[in-house]
Order: sequence, then structure tokens, then C-alpha cells
Amino acid sequence: MVLRYTTLITVCLILLSRAAIAADEPGLQSLLTKPIIGAELSQDEVMEFTDARVMPMPEVETVAQWEAFVQRQRQSTFAEVIYRGSAAQWRDAELGVEYLDTIDGGPGYSIRKLRYEAVPGLWIPALLYVPDNLTGKVPVIMNVNGHDGNGKAAPYKQIRCINQAKRGMIALNVEWFGMGQLRTDNFAHYRLNQIDLCGTSGYGAFYLSMKRVLDVLLSHEHADPERVAVTGLSGGGCQTIQISALDERVTLADPVAGYSSFHTRARYLSDLGDSEQTPVDLAVTADYSVLTAMRAPRPTLLTYNDQDNCCFRAGHALPPLVQAAEPIFKLYGKPDNLQSHINTDPGTHNYELDNRQQLYAFLGRHFYPDDAAYDADEIPCEDEVLSADELMVPLPDNNLNLHALAIAEMQSLPRDGVLPTSAGAAAGWQRTKRAGLRQVLRFPKYDVQAEAVGQQEVAETQGTFWQLKIGDAWTVPAVELVRGTPQKTVVIIGDAGRGGLTPQVEELLAANHRVIAVDPFFFGESKIKNRDYLFALLVSAVGERPLGIQASQVAAVARWAAVKDNVRRVKVVAVGHRTSVAALAAAALSGSVISGVELHDSLGSLRQVVEENRQVTESPELFCFGLLAEHDIKQLAALVAPNTVRFVKPSERVRSELADLKAFYAELGIQFDPFR
Repeated sequence: MVLRYTTLITVCLILLSRAAIAADEPGLQSLLTKPIIGAELSQDEVMEFTDARVMPMPEVETVAQWEAFVQRQRQSTFAEVIYRGSAAQWRDAELGVEYLDTIDGGPGYSIRKLRYEAVPGLWIPALLYVPDNLTGKVPVIMNVNGHDGNGKAAPYKQIRCINQAKRGMIALNVEWFGMGQLRTDNFAHYRLNQIDLCGTSGYGAFYLSMKRVLDVLLSHEHADPERVAVTGLSGGGCQTIQISALDERVTLADPVAGYSSFHTRARYLSDLGDSEQTPVDLAVTADYSVLTAMRAPRPTLLTYNDQDNCCFRAGHALPPLVQAAEPIFKLYGKPDNLQSHINTDPGTHNYELDNRQQLYAFLGRHFYPDDAAYDADEIPCEDEVLSADELMVPLPDNNLNLHALAIAEMQSLPRDGVLPTSAGAAAGWQRTKRAGLRQVLRFPKYDVQAEAVGQQEVAETQGTFWQLKIGDAWTVPAVELVRGTPQKTVVIIGDAGRGGLTPQVEELLAANHRVIAVDPFFFGESKIKNRDYLFALLVSAVGERPLGIQASQVAAVARWAAVKDNVRRVKVVAVGHRTSVAALAAAALSGSVISGVELHDSLGSLRQVVEENRQVTESPELFCFGLLAEHDIKQLAALVAPNTVRFVKPSERVRSELADLKAFYAELGIQFDPFR
């Protein structure tokens, strides 16, 4: 009977406590959501942060100095950006090319359909416009396309290829990932970061799609290796400068409204590019201004639009590129080989008549310099434009895509993922794994300068509002909450920002904790106001990692809180898939200052990011390059030991993936159940 009364009293107390919490939540919510740093600061700081880390143009005085630099940067770009992980095997594989049927073109040319493997098992369709009655060697032109859903069937692209063929050139019209025939969900460009997570360059597939088709084009018996051109609009302009700068076989390039320097992108939001335009670490080895200068002394026409309504408007995009490249072309004594054109008719984002005729004239100047009959006026051919169905190239039913490549990459990951089964082995394993994790995250150790910017008391809860200057780059907002006489200090973060943490904060306050609710990089008030995930890509392009920044900020706040409150250690609580990973990384690399982590709604495995077919737009920090190659959730949790990791209301996936974590703690002499 006594037990029944005790149970009844306990239930009543719990219900009363919950009622009190519910009554107080609006007041606590007002403390958690009070603005501290404002809506603009995080964006201003990330702009400064990325701009400062873009590689500069080198100061050179001779051609020899420049060429030595170019050789180093090309090698670095291939090794450190493009051919990482399995991309090196893709590069070296013997891949297929299949020529299919030939269809009638207009007067003077035919169209040969073909498909080729960019990487093993991933076929890309293309069209070869071949002039009639070819003899000898003739110019060849690779026509790439940008973010146009029509892909290779886009009328302006067909007209360009037809005009090249009518002038006696072999024109190749190639499809692009996510466009035309490849316009499927699993070819969306933001899927390539799934491959990055696995430690292989997703951008490598994009680059190889260009390199392989250039191989195909140059294998034609009539291809003149001295007259090889590449051109394209928008994303195609970006592809043009990438392949034309890095592949010395390209003798002439005309990128159209396709790119700007990373310095420019950090300042002009319209220029922030997607995943293949902003590959991980590219800004460390070759800014786009450097890529432009790498074209010297080969003929290069930079075409931009005066009133571009998409991106890369001439007024801000073009001058820095010319400023960087012009002195290098002059070093070679070939200043006229660098030309630029600003389109005013229509002046918007286009590769229409004026821009096409600029290309024809540039081709004539450099490929047919002695042909007095060469005419740069466009040859009318609108009635020769074919439908997408007529230009369809059959592809294998089991053709791979970006998501399928990621699925294949992750099958054996993480490498060496089995947890040690003895205390002695565990110590060495942790040292090695922590060093690797620090490198993967580019994990800095930040100092904190704190400024209290206000106080407010609501319902017996004292709130202090802090601006935390973390390192020399970041300002992080924090709310310190105290009720009564706290016994311990907790730092809490959440995917929804601190404003979404009211239930968890109330529970911690009720348990006599001092609570510091923080919005690290990319969350809550620290969320970038405009084009947030594109800035996250830019952060990775300049050699840093969003996840590393988040984890470093959390670790820095924990150290600051411990000193401020004169306690030896603090706990970190995270609510959500994303911040749980940041909390684990912070605890794994911060030494003993973090006593343990408590995770709500954690992933069981980073493999879920790929299995659920997520895009980098949704959770950019989870696509940290190479993280899954060595560290999954289980390995990160094991690196926190001997400090504890507790999963609150764990999913079945968490329980199954981390089933041996309890045994790992036991090997360290700690009897601890990570599941609550």
C-alpha cells in the first residue's frame, strides 16, 4: 500500500512539474530567442573569412617563373582536388566509347550519335556534328552546356554546333549531369557531395566527363590537335575554363558568362556557384583568376553580359580576371591572345547571336588566319534545329549516376571501423583516430573573448546575453540561463537554433544546471542570411570545413564556460542530427574539458546521409570531405571515451549501429550504458 501511495505521489509531482514547465515556456522562449548578434553579422563574417583564404595570384617576372608555378598548381589541383580517392582509379580505367547511328543534319553535315563512359558504368550521351567530305586535319570544338534543362537539345547550342560544322569544323555537343537526358534526381549536382563524404572527389566525375569526351573528340581521324576549342554558357562557361586551364590540349577557349574569381564570389551573392563550380579545396590550389591566367599564351576570349540576370555580370566579374591574366599574356609577348567581349544585345544571361558571332570571329582569327573567305556572320539554320527526341541517344538501363557512385563508395566504409577490444589497443587507436579526425575537420583551436551585452530575468530565470568572439573570424551568440543555485554547467546546441531548445533547457534548469545555449556556425542566429549552403560550399573550397568550424566553436565555448564558472568540466547537449555530429567531434578533440555529451535525435550512421539521398543544401556540414572514410558515428563516440556519450531515446538504427559501444567502455574499465 505504501508503494502505491509513493508511486501516486511521484506521478502527481511529475505532472505538476510538467505543468509548471509548460506555464514557464513562453517566458523562457523569450530569453532564448532574444536577438544578440543580428541578422547580418554571420554573413558579413563568412564573406570576410572566405575572401581572406582564396589563393592570390603570384608575383612573377619571367615566363620560366610562371610556368614553374603553373606546373605546381596543376599537379596540386589534380592530386588535392580532382583525383582524390577512387577518382584516381576512375582516371586510369579503360572506359568504353560506343558510336551509334548517324542521322541527317542540314546541308553540309551529318550528326553521329555516341555515348561514352565518364567513370566506369556511368555513360554520357553526345552528338558529333561532322562536315561532309572531310579531308586532312580540321579544327575540333567541344561544346559544353550549363544549367539548361534542354541540355544538348537547346536551340542556341544546336545552332552553334551547326555553324561550326558548316564552316568545316568537327563539333561535339555533349550532355551534362543533371541536364537533358541526364535530368534526373540522382544526377542533381548537389548529390556529388555524397561522394565527397566518402573521401572521393565528387567533382572528379564532372572533370572526367569533360576529359573523356575530349579524348573522344581528339581520337577522330580528322582532328587537328593544334586547333582544339572549348566553349559553353554559364555552367558550361565554368566547365570551359576548368578543362581549358588544366588540360593543355585545349588551344582555344571561349567561356561565356560562366565564372568569376572566388574573391568576387565572396562579395557578389549572385556568383556563388553550386557543387561542381565550387569543388572542395579548389580555391587553395587554383582560384578562377589563376585558371584564367593559366590559359596564357593560348587564345582565350572572355565573354560576359552587361546586364546578366543570372550571375557573373560583366561589370564585377570580368575586370579581376583580365587584371590577373593580362600581365601573363604580355610576359609571353601575346597580349592580343587574351580578348574580352561584353554583350549588350540582349545583355542578359545568353549565348545568342552576338555572342555566337564573337566566337565565330575568334575561331576565324586563330584557326583560319589566312582564309580571306572566312565569314563570321552566322549562317541561318533555325529550320535545321531538331527535337530532343530526334537527338536522343540510347543509354544502358543500369546506367550509374552520382547517387549510385556514392552508394558504391560507402560500402566498405569506414575503413578500420572495428572498435578495439582491449584497453591497451584502445589508447593507440584513439590517438591515431583523433589525429586523423583533426586533419579531416581542419580543426582549429579558438580562443574566446566574451562580451556580456545584456541581462533579463523572466519567471525566476536570469538570462545573460553574450557575444562570443571566437578566434579572429567568428562572433557566436549565447544565452546563459540560471535558476536558483546551479551545480553544473551545460552547453546546449540544436539544429533548430537555440530558440528551438526550450523543452531541453527547461529540463536542465530544473535539474540545477547552469545552461549556456549557443548558436554555432550555420545554426539559429548564426545561420547565414542569404544563399547559406552556397557559402558553406565556399568555406570548403577555401580549405576549411563547416563541421570543423562548428565543432571548434563548441569546444571553445566549453573551455570558456569552464573558466568563467570555475568548474573543471562542462557537459554538451545537442538536439538534432546535425549538431549531434558537431558535439561528438568537439568532445572527441577537446581533451577533458567536455565531461560528456548527450545527444537527442542523433543519426546512427553517417551512411544514412547517402542512404537517404540527402543533398548538401539540407545539411552541408554532414558532407565533410572524407569524414565517413575513417569515422562514423560509432567511431566518433568511441573517441569521446573515457568521457561519456548518451543517446536519448535512441532510434533502432542508433541501437544497432552502436551496440558494441557499451563493451568498448567496459574495456576501458567504465560501466556505462550509452542508451537512455
